[in-house]
Amino acid sequence: MPIHDHEPSFQGKAFLWGGIALGALFLAGMLTHGFGLFSGPGKTEEVPALMVRQGDRIVVPEGSALRKALTVEPATARPVNAQLALPAVVESDPARTAAVLTPLSGRLVSLKIALGDRVKKGQVLAVIDSPDLGQAYDDDAKAADTLKLADKNLERQVGQHGIGASSDKDLDQAKSDRAQALAEYTRTQARLKMLGASADRSHLLVVAATMSGSITALSVAPGDMINDPTQALMTIADLSTVWVTALVPEKDVKAVHKDQSAEVTLSAYPDKVLRGKVLFVSDVIEADSRRNKLRIAFSNGDTLLKPNMFATVTVTGPDRTEIVVPSSALLMNNDRTSVFVATAPWTFERRTVDPDLGDGATVAIRSGLAAGDQVVVKGGILLND
Repeated sequence: MPIHDHEPSFQGKAFLWGGIALGALFLAGMLTHGFGLFSGPGKTEEVPALMVRQGDRIVVPEGSALRKALTVEPATARPVNAQLALPAVVESDPARTAAVLTPLSGRLVSLKIALGDRVKKGQVLAVIDSPDLGQAYDDDAKAADTLKLADKNLERQVGQHGIGASSDKDLDQAKSDRAQALAEYTRTQARLKMLGASADRSHLLVVAATMSGSITALSVAPGDMINDPTQALMTIADLSTVWVTALVPEKDVKAVHKDQSAEVTLSAYPDKVLRGKVLFVSDVIEADSRRNKLRIAFSNGDTLLKPNMFATVTVTGPDRTEIVVPSSALLMNNDRTSVFVATAPWTFERRTVDPDLGDGATVAIRSGLAAGDQVVVKGGILLND
């Protein structure tokens, strides 16, 4: 019965045919040598063993029918395409993205923008009626009055001290009171300036844009009560520069690095190729996807690149070679993949290998083999335990 080449994914069938083939070979050997019967007066012909195990080695002796069933070929090395294509997405630069907060609580009485609008730095975004702003005005008025009184008291003490009508202690106390009043007034003035208080001392608090960009998120509407000043009213993103973030499989992390040349194509513009350099490679592997992230920055004055667009990043890695063997050479042993390697004429040993994805006829080997190793590519199942 002829021995056929089998793919590793059909190991069950391979073992079945291997057993049939082994039995056929054994039967053929017995028939060839007469089953140990007399081949002449007073003589018998000894049947040679199919194979002999010597420790970790398997020897196929001369005259064994297995020699006609085994095919040995050298493992070959082939150059690997140095280009690596990676899935990617367009993202806004976090350093150019700002959450708009209000410094005080209150009721939103007017919203000056809509989601998606482009705004300029200093542009009014919202107006809030805030009782807390009224309290800030009152605190400033009290501080101003206290400072005015402290100035008069100090002036009086200086005059009295000049004619000997007051002590040094009274003059020092007046100076201290005036310094404290000035500090409090300076504080209240700075707070009003920070809040953007108006000259008419209105309770309406104006929220202005801190940067130019696009409104990418909006979480409030007119009439809403703003009770948590730490809650963002909206988000502004400056999209004049954006990132293209690519996901790198863990096994390919060694092939990417900072300043590496890269080409980017987008699903939205399939005929347009963007060229840039890797800005940085993350020092952390994503726990859920087991992928690393690299980012490329692009100028985006025309806003053609929009956050969340899908893209493909192609980077050029270092030139390398990989070891390739026919798929028929692979054998499954429990959870391991192995091949038989000829270490001497008709002497074989099992070698555990780490295969990569193949094209069907051949498979790349990550580890376990070197170029030129003599590998059993046909009939290895007959040597398998």
